[in-house]
Amino acid sequence: MDDERSTSGFDIAFEEARAAEARGEVPIGATILLDGQVIARAGNRTRELNDPTAHAEMLAIREAAAKLGSERIGGADIYVTLEPCPMCAGAISFARLRRLYYAASDPKSGGVEQGPRVFSHPTCHHVPEIYGGIRAEESSTMLSAFFAGRRGSER
Repeated sequence: MDDERSTSGFDIAFEEARAAEARGEVPIGATILLDGQVIARAGNRTRELNDPTAHAEMLAIREAAAKLGSERIGGADIYVTLEPCPMCAGAISFARLRRLYYAASDPKSGGVEQGPRVFSHPTCHHVPEIYGGIRAEESSTMLSAFFAGRRGSER
């Protein structure tokens, strides 16, 4: 793993997560790099867009595919602040992303090392290289604080 790329990819993903939180969204961010260059970045926008598929990963994949003019963006790497859900893991596979880097695991909704483990199924079209647990504590702290704040405001 190239530390410089993972740091910049994660730095931007965390910026996107903080921006999502400022919009009242669950603070999750994603960045896609190709040849060391950022080609897409996004944070969750499910509430803002009234779209249950507007996860950070999905939005970043859509942006990258549009920029490259192809539904396959092989050779690119995605950095996400939380383990992708099954929907996003499926999109990562279909997009043929080369590597997946993620911060915290998601025991409730994850689809990579938790839950359905999308990439381990024989029907999975493409399996990226997977690197999890990078900056996990930072992500977990951000998410815990967000949800604690939400629970506090619902009382």
